[in-house]
Amino acid sequence: MNTRAGSPRAPETTRAVRSTYLVFALLGLAGATWASRLPQIRNRMGLDTASVGLLLLAVGGLVALPLAGPFVARVGPRRGVAATAVLVGAGLGAVASGFVLWPPLLLAGLFVLGTATGFWDVAVTVHAAALERRLDRALMPRFFAGFSFGTVAGACLGALMTALHVPVSLHIGAVALLVALLTPPAVRHFLPRPAPTARPSQRKAAASGTHAWGEPRTVALGLVALAFALAEGAGSNWISLTVIDRHHATAAVGTLAYAAFLAAVTLGRWLGPLIVSRLGRPGALRGAACAACLGVALFATGPSLCAGFAGALLWGAGAALGFPLGLSAGADDPTRAAARVGVITSIGYCGFACGPPLIGALADRTGLAPALLAIAAVMGASLTLAGAVRATPQATREEAADAAPAMSTP
Repeated sequence: MNTRAGSPRAPETTRAVRSTYLVFALLGLAGATWASRLPQIRNRMGLDTASVGLLLLAVGGLVALPLAGPFVARVGPRRGVAATAVLVGAGLGAVASGFVLWPPLLLAGLFVLGTATGFWDVAVTVHAAALERRLDRALMPRFFAGFSFGTVAGACLGALMTALHVPVSLHIGAVALLVALLTPPAVRHFLPRPAPTARPSQRKAAASGTHAWGEPRTVALGLVALAFALAEGAGSNWISLTVIDRHHATAAVGTLAYAAFLAAVTLGRWLGPLIVSRLGRPGALRGAACAACLGVALFATGPSLCAGFAGALLWGAGAALGFPLGLSAGADDPTRAAARVGVITSIGYCGFACGPPLIGALADRTGLAPALLAIAAVMGASLTLAGAVRATPQATREEAADAAPAMSTP
């Protein structure tokens, strides 16, 4: 259902949009905070490149992630985000404590952080898709720009904390408290859950999420998300270390390169609705894949630090759209949005979780910069899946619109 200016639902929808931006931003802040201090964590724990890759694997939390869709379908986005935000704060707190006290606690914190982040991502994406349907606009990339804004803020704050020699544990612990305190009040402005319209047997099947794993389009969207998650995750986790090692830069300069990458991701996502309206979802996805491929190649092979920064910017702009477009396409049908988004996120997060360790293992043989060229190959392969992000038939959209006006409290 569309919300027009002057509609009695317009203030409610406006508050929901603003709170969704804030929740995405806080999610990005949480992830970028610990990633911005990764060079110090590496040095503190005495890790080589391959070991850093294994450390990053702990952030994935892939074992529990397939349960995210059924969880969100059962409790709803509002309660799902509120609960997982507390767990994200607890995970960051464990990372902060483990850095000082006990490395196994740091690893446990990263696992909790990765698992809770995945559940949070599914919950807020389902709510963002509901807002897309209500406003009849391609807003998902712009909501993910809110996430990217949070990562830019986290990276810039990390660079400042590094330059000022603020202890890692104090920095991460303060952000953990901020996230845990701010998120639950923000989700109070989320849209209420739709009243059930399907038969109980249909709702039970949709909530289980098992059917979505057998849908070819959903799996293809998951592979799109995986490819772009690999590009985004590798940039987030390896750009700063590559700049430091390859160009003999300081930790602050490496973190600044990471921030530049995230700024490009943010801008690409903010401009996403304009790009999608002009090129359509498949055209926007193809253009993004080509840009990321070129950016990775320039970053990995460019002879100077300036070329590295230019490559990071192009890489970030290209990596921006794939993940949100895949999730938006998967949530076209509101009755199965949670299950399908859960599947897409589960597959996509393999790129975040498994990509960095694989690149780390490859980097032990070839060096970091050549290992990153594998991302360019994956981006090229993703071009073959662009057709999967096409919108579902209009009949499905009309059925979704017919179901939208009935609302109930969560």
